[in-house]
Amino acid sequence: MSGKRKRKLKLDMRHSPRFQCRISTDLQDMLSDTITDNRRAVDEGKSENLELQSWADLPAELLELILSRLILADNIRASSVCKRWHSVASDVRIVSQSPWLMYFPKFGDCYEFYDPVQRKTYTLELPELNGSRVCYTKDGWLLLYRPRTHRVFFFNPFTRELIKLPRFEMTYQIVAFSCAPTSPDCVLFTVKHVSPTVVAISTCYPGATEWTTINHPNRLPFVSSIWNKLVFCNGLFYCLSLTGWLGVFDPVECIWNVLAVPPPKCPENFFAKNWWKGKFMTEHGGDILVIYTCCSENPIIFKLDQTLMKWEEMRTLDGVTLFASFLSSHSRTDLIGIMRNNVYFSKVRFYGKRCISFSLDDYRYYPRKQCHDWGEQDPFENIWIEPPKDFSVCM
Repeated sequence: MSGKRKRKLKLDMRHSPRFQCRISTDLQDMLSDTITDNRRAVDEGKSENLELQSWADLPAELLELILSRLILADNIRASSVCKRWHSVASDVRIVSQSPWLMYFPKFGDCYEFYDPVQRKTYTLELPELNGSRVCYTKDGWLLLYRPRTHRVFFFNPFTRELIKLPRFEMTYQIVAFSCAPTSPDCVLFTVKHVSPTVVAISTCYPGATEWTTINHPNRLPFVSSIWNKLVFCNGLFYCLSLTGWLGVFDPVECIWNVLAVPPPKCPENFFAKNWWKGKFMTEHGGDILVIYTCCSENPIIFKLDQTLMKWEEMRTLDGVTLFASFLSSHSRTDLIGIMRNNVYFSKVRFYGKRCISFSLDDYRYYPRKQCHDWGEQDPFENIWIEPPKDFSVCM
């Protein structure tokens, strides 16, 4: 009997409030200890994972974006972190500065400048350019012409420096100059068709009191027109005619010659409507480069082989970047990795966020399907220009 009572008493104690409270407290302590241990294990795991990770594990795209924002000195320092950083830092290292695309408004004095590297647009009020038309650009200088007054002048939009030239009546604004007007070697050049066998070549230089015009014998089938492309290279002015023949002028010897080099060979569909607007010429490292575009095809780039005297199609630019616009085109080296071996055209899409370019590595346009019909664009509305190293001083 006593044994049964003891067992019953023990069973009754399990249902007592004091016993239940003690069990509840013990369970809470056990759960609390378990949760704390689990959290500590998770934190230790995270800490171990963080310790295992390093800056060298950054995704390639993020690392390239970060290193591309560094100045040259910091980029060189960052390249010493590890082999991977050295490779990426070298690819994005900017030694040469990208040109900007300058827009000429139809009304007003507000001019926009588009930076294709940062994909930003800046504005400047330039009342000095009122009533003028742009002709050419080089070394950060604009060459401009006022049709009403026949005034020709140089203007640097970033320093506001203006250099006047003698008045000259231009039939069309296809003029080039050799280097910055602050250099004693600066000379201007333009050519005009007089007859099938004669061209008039006019030259000038800063400080001159008048232009010098001399008629020169001309070889057919070179025909000078508003669609000429001009570039200065190795002390000579090269002029690509509408039909692809190349004239050369030596400003020192005052000699004009049309090279016996047949025009670059392009497929027939490259000579569709407005095809002459999609043709560009520039120079790089002493080589003459010509770009032919078509609204339905990928562009073709040719280089003049000055030994064999023929045009050769280029499959790569070997890291060089070309910037093509109707009045003048430019070449650059040592830009950020994603810009190398590309041609950048003077057309910006997606509300100023993306410049149309063609990659010779991927052999496609960016953005995709952006083959541009140059017949739709005013060829005189913009031009590539070399910006200052610090644009903030111009604001």
